[in-house]
Amino acid sequence: MYDDGDGPGAAATRLTGRPASGERPLSGALTDVGLDDGRAVMVKRGEEPDETRAEAAGLRWLAAAGAVRVPAVHGHDDRWLVTDLVPRGRPGRDTALGLGGALAALHASGAPAFGSAPPGGPREAYIGRAPMRNVEGADWPEWYAEHRVLPYLRRAVDDGTIGAGETPVIERLCERLPGLAGPAEPPARLHGDLWNGNVLWGADGHAWLIDPAAHGGHRETDLAMLRLFGCPHLDEVLRGYERSAPLADGWADRIGLHQMFPLLVHAVLFGRGYAEQALSTAKAALER
Repeated sequence: MYDDGDGPGAAATRLTGRPASGERPLSGALTDVGLDDGRAVMVKRGEEPDETRAEAAGLRWLAAAGAVRVPAVHGHDDRWLVTDLVPRGRPGRDTALGLGGALAALHASGAPAFGSAPPGGPREAYIGRAPMRNVEGADWPEWYAEHRVLPYLRRAVDDGTIGAGETPVIERLCERLPGLAGPAEPPARLHGDLWNGNVLWGADGHAWLIDPAAHGGHRETDLAMLRLFGCPHLDEVLRGYERSAPLADGWADRIGLHQMFPLLVHAVLFGRGYAEQALSTAKAALER
């Protein structure tokens, strides 16, 4: 780690090779830094071991698919990540259609296995501030239960967010996943943390994706997360997706299965409200 004197401007200078000309804090972790050549970059401060490495590897893996727009990575170290700054625009139906097609192409670019980390990315990664282990598996229902649902259920119980007597409904859902998961699909290249806050509607008329928790997974998981937290013109996103890569029959009935992962992550990070939503979602999925 660098000392406290190594702020975002100094990090931008070191990692881009251009002197910083100004700083504009955007949040506790994000700073818009101007460079002496007129460009602006986003400087993000990492708080956890390997956080910046995981995000940089994820952005590069998504970019390598040639499908979605992501900010270019200028450099990172164990504390700082420097990327392009995306000028903001407004959501629009045409942009949403384009995002859907781009997501379909991203997912189709594939991954070596469920749970694969991006090349150069750590096995011990993050989704938001929650740890996320990238452990590979060949069978999606088994892998999803073991590495994307049950670890967060156990942590929520340990934290007292979910009572031990409440866990059977989620455990039963995990047991029944093989029969509920729908047709087998190959591992998709996922953004992994695809809520509306990580979709930037660019001034260039395109949607940009930031802050990935990228890994190999089931393509319906990204789409379920967009629905969970809301997304402007979501119907157009889905229309654009299905024009390029139709979803398997019954996908809408499986949305709750795929939402268990982000709901339990949010229960761990933000508390009881999300725990209650996870429990009710599991119950509804079992009753379908």
